[in-house]
Amino acid sequence: MNPTLKAWLHGLAAAAMGAIGSAVPLVIVDPANFNFTGGGLIQLAKVCGASALLAAALYLKQSPLPND
Repeated sequence: MNPTLKAWLHGLAAAAMGAIGSAVPLVIVDPANFNFTGGGLIQLAKVCGASALLAAALYLKQSPLPND
């Protein structure tokens, strides 16, 4: 794999994982609605997914796919 593409993919994954990590504190802030069981887990997954998509879109804006 091209080193430039590998670095770009690493940055994209890091942005998404950072966004997911920042959404997890919802479990502490609102444990009634965001938890690791049943419907709370689905709500938490939705927030994590939306946060990760937003971070990925912002990363793509800042660092477009390399032309190799």
